[in-house]
Order: sequence, then C-alpha cells, then structure tokens
Amino acid sequence: MIASKKYERYFRKLETELERIYRVASEARSRGLDPYARPEPKLSKDLAERVEFLVGPKGVADHIREFSLKMSREEVALKIAEEVVYGVFGRLTGEKAAEQALRTALAIVTEGVTVAPVQGITRVAIKTNDDGSRYLAVYFAGPIRPAGGTEQAFIVVV
Repeated sequence: MIASKKYERYFRKLETELERIYRVASEARSRGLDPYARPEPKLSKDLAERVEFLVGPKGVADHIREFSLKMSREEVALKIAEEVVYGVFGRLTGEKAAEQALRTALAIVTEGVTVAPVQGITRVAIKTNDDGSRYLAVYFAGPIRPAGGTEQAFIVVV
C-alpha cells in the first residue's frame, strides 16, 4: 500500500491491536466455555484472502492477486470463474463447478464483504430444453440483495 509514514504507523498499530485482541479471544475460547474452541472470524489481509476464506476454492487467493495487477475486478471474476470450471483448483463436475464458479465470482465483485455469495445463491442446476440443449438455472434467495443490482446481473453473465 502506498501511504505516508503517518498512515503506515497507524495501520501497523491497527494490525498489532487486532492481533492482540484475536489472541485474547483465542485464549478465552480455549477454556471450553463457548461452543467453538476458536474465534469464528478468520483474519484476512486483502480481497483475495477474504474470497478464499468465504467461498473458496482453496488456492484461489494467489490467482486473484495475480490477475488483479492487470485486470478490472469484473475481468478477474470472469477469469477466476473460467479457471474454476476448467478444474484449475481441482476437479468439480457440472453443477458443482458452476456453483463454485458463480459463488467465487460474486465474492470477487462484492469484495467479499456481503453475505450474497454464501446465502444469496441457493442452488445451481443444469437443465435441458425441449430441443435437447442445456442451460444453467441459478436460484437466488433474499440475501442476494446486498450484492446490488449490477452484481446480481453480473452473475447471470458469468
């Protein structure tokens, strides 16, 4: 990040304090009084990590970072969706590949900060037309709304 020394110190201080608070939370959780042994939120440093933690697939963060250097966010989302479908991150078949591609693309365009990629897409199915051609059916739920109209429409393009 390009910033003045003052801002660099400020962000370093924020990061240090966040790490301290996370350690305190981890220690408290380790005592076994909560349903989970560790704090649920995963700390991420950038969009790429947020997307990988939120919806996956494993290994996508490095690709997002690489493509982000030379592409717009929308182009990155399309390229990553293509890689998911073609098995770059592991073999998925049909509907599973399409669903993973859509969720990951949506997480990229929403910057991994809305619930839309997780709860906004409820199901993805490959269906057949009367003439035998196939099409992708994407089922949306209310949580897609935080994505915004442009991002919702973008998923149909993906």
